[in-house]
Amino acid sequence: MAQDNDRGNDQFRPVRRILTGLCIAALLALFLVWRIDSPRVERLRSDIVDTVLPHMDWAMTPVTSVVKMSENFRSYARIYEQNRELRRELQQMKAWKEAALQLEQKNARLLDLNNVKLDPKLTYVTGVVLADSGSPFRQSVLLNIGRRDGIREGWAAMDGIGLVGRISGVGDETARVILLTDTASSIPVTIQPSGQKVILTGDNTALPRIDFLETAELVRPGDRVVSSGDGGVFPAGLLIGQVAKSPDQRLRVRLAADYGRLEFLRVLRYDGVGAIDDIGTMVRPVGVAPVSPSGEAGTVANE
Repeated sequence: MAQDNDRGNDQFRPVRRILTGLCIAALLALFLVWRIDSPRVERLRSDIVDTVLPHMDWAMTPVTSVVKMSENFRSYARIYEQNRELRRELQQMKAWKEAALQLEQKNARLLDLNNVKLDPKLTYVTGVVLADSGSPFRQSVLLNIGRRDGIREGWAAMDGIGLVGRISGVGDETARVILLTDTASSIPVTIQPSGQKVILTGDNTALPRIDFLETAELVRPGDRVVSSGDGGVFPAGLLIGQVAKSPDQRLRVRLAADYGRLEFLRVLRYDGVGAIDDIGTMVRPVGVAPVSPSGEAGTVANE
């Protein structure tokens, strides 16, 4: 059987050689015809192309499809890369947007600190909030200003809008502010327009309660609450917030200061009301002359 196969292969071997030689000769002839620079050969080439090419559409269809698929793939690859680049740029824009919003909020609060109109006699020191107490039983924040900046205990601290608390504890470079919401905070305030003076007491909630209110009928939710200045603790007229009613129907104060975003605080330099040492310049009884600087009292003639 193996010998029969070898004989068959030997019979077709000359035919394969002849066919291979003819193909090579045809390709060489085609190459030479295509490379010869002659007008006659050029006309021959044109005639061959015009005759053969219209009948080769069926053969060119797969090639055209492959070319289109390749172009589409490159186009999809470019679109995919552009999409990835746009996603990266979008992420960067979101980061820049967040940074811009934070800077805008910080700038707005700084502008508020610069534009709040207070008593022209009052001066202040602005500090940055470093940290808060982080305890549900103590409401306080730490500032980066202290004794070296002239800070004293008891001074009022405000944000850009309202009163935040008072200084309680001063170091060389830091100071602690007890917030109005702390249980240790109790300050005298005035409710406007009724003019009633009450005590604002913190209880570790966002809405400090109103104590010692004499006539509750004169107070309505939305009434303005300011510091009264009694006792010389705080200057009078500092905005604190508005009256609000809790679910238990108790009157409280919705603070004007934004406790959720305390970044900068203004500490007011306030030494309280000065003591009255000289009563000679005040109202005196009829017939009593004012006391002179030397201490000698004069007489007033009755008309």
